[in-house]
Amino acid sequence: MRTPKKSALRPTSRPAVRRGDDEIWPRVTRELADDLAFDAPVRDRAGKPPFDEVARLREAGLPGLLTPPGASGRGADWRAACAVIREISAADGSIGELLAHHYVLAWSARFLGGGEPSAPGASPHAFFEDGTAREGRLLAGGVQPSRTAGEREHAREDERELSLTPTRGGHVLDGRRSFPSGVTVADRLVVGARCTETGDLLVVLVDPADPAVFVEAGAERVGQRLAGAGTVTFDQVRIDARHILGSLPRDEHAVAPFTTLAPLALRLLLVHVGLGIAEGALAEARDVSRATRAAPPTTDHGAGEHDHPFGQDDPYLLLAYGELATAAHAAAAVVERATDALARGLGLERALGVEDRADIAVLVAAAEAVTSRAAVRITTRILELVDTTAPADAPGGGSGFDRFWRNARALTAQSSATHRLRDIGDHYLHGTRPGLRLLA
Repeated sequence: MRTPKKSALRPTSRPAVRRGDDEIWPRVTRELADDLAFDAPVRDRAGKPPFDEVARLREAGLPGLLTPPGASGRGADWRAACAVIREISAADGSIGELLAHHYVLAWSARFLGGGEPSAPGASPHAFFEDGTAREGRLLAGGVQPSRTAGEREHAREDERELSLTPTRGGHVLDGRRSFPSGVTVADRLVVGARCTETGDLLVVLVDPADPAVFVEAGAERVGQRLAGAGTVTFDQVRIDARHILGSLPRDEHAVAPFTTLAPLALRLLLVHVGLGIAEGALAEARDVSRATRAAPPTTDHGAGEHDHPFGQDDPYLLLAYGELATAAHAAAAVVERATDALARGLGLERALGVEDRADIAVLVAAAEAVTSRAAVRITTRILELVDTTAPADAPGGGSGFDRFWRNARALTAQSSATHRLRDIGDHYLHGTRPGLRLLA
């Protein structure tokens, strides 16, 4: 097997993370989103690893925005984090996805521990949570349950399931796996690997600067090109005992309902990414249509209704934008309901019941199904509207609108709306609980 080249070294000095009450985050996020939107088409075409974009996130303090209860310098709550991801995604869906994975991984130890410790500092993983928040570390990776026989059969030939072999004072991590976001620019990796001795899934923290860790950027993607996707090879990486964030038993029924909120949290944050992409496309298209309508006449016979066929009174353009805006509003309503339910579930912590978890899963699945279809529909129709309303020499010119469509397609391809709807129908008709995947 060819050994991937080591990724470029990342700067070790970072600006202090700015924190304050929840009122500061909307303003900070809006400023960063405007900055990202300004050169989004250029960066998308270049398709380089998002080192510059991550530097902008750090300058704004967003990696440290969402921290678990009890961690030092607590930032905002889950609702605020969802709002941040949605607005960032409207400007750049790739960076929204990168931030979504980071926020869920920042809660890894808390999900695995089953909730907030009884006293401040009681968490055995406080060094992880506090270090992540204090230093503004960017996390990447992912935790997956063991593959079924069918999944192993269809897995990529160049991937080896991650394994942890116990040794004196810790474990040794081996394997190779692809990740959809962040691994080319992360400060730390959070990954799940099967213990060769017990069969349990252990979640570990890894420094990508370790000489035994090799990160290879992923091949060019159709969309979400700046999310930092890549493949990581772990070649006999020594894992200290304190870098084991938690474990999951092989029997999924023995897992606490609170722990199983982790994959739902990631799925919901990615829904906010998709919704943000759709809203960003719609807003930019509106600006182009307005600018085109306001352009001076190009003929000599004076202004008239035929000079601006897509002007303010054109019924077809109004109908198109009315339908798309309604689709976005409908998706937002479903997403907000799922967001509120997840926030309440996270607040219950150890008191969360199995039925509570099932209800949250259904709402998240509904948000996925509605938003994925709306995002693809909106970004597809926007291409037609911009192509029709904006000639090449018009203000904005429609340049870069294809990125919204490509990002929406790449993001929604990760989950099937059909499968989500089937789970919802089964739950509604028979009361069946949605299928359980431990950590995404």
